[in-house]
Amino acid sequence: NVWNQLRKVPHGKTVTYAQVAEKIGSPRAARAVGGACGANPIPLFIPCHRVIGADGNLCGFGGGGVSVKRKLLALEGIK
Repeated sequence: NVWNQLRKVPHGKTVTYAQVAEKIGSPRAARAVGGACGANPIPLFIPCHRVIGADGNLCGFGGGGVSVKRKLLALEGIK
């Protein structure tokens, strides 16, 4: 499950949508991972803010938008 996998991403680290898809055994499901992140009802407990685009850019964040995602990552020491 996507959310269980996201809970394993350590504080201060990021993963791509494709990496999460690979870890859950569905390597072609990066978009579905994005959909699951967008449906996350508890974004601080299931850290979707740690998921980034394949190019390293920040993508949407259902917990308040990219600006909030950027701030959460900065609090974890990620620039």
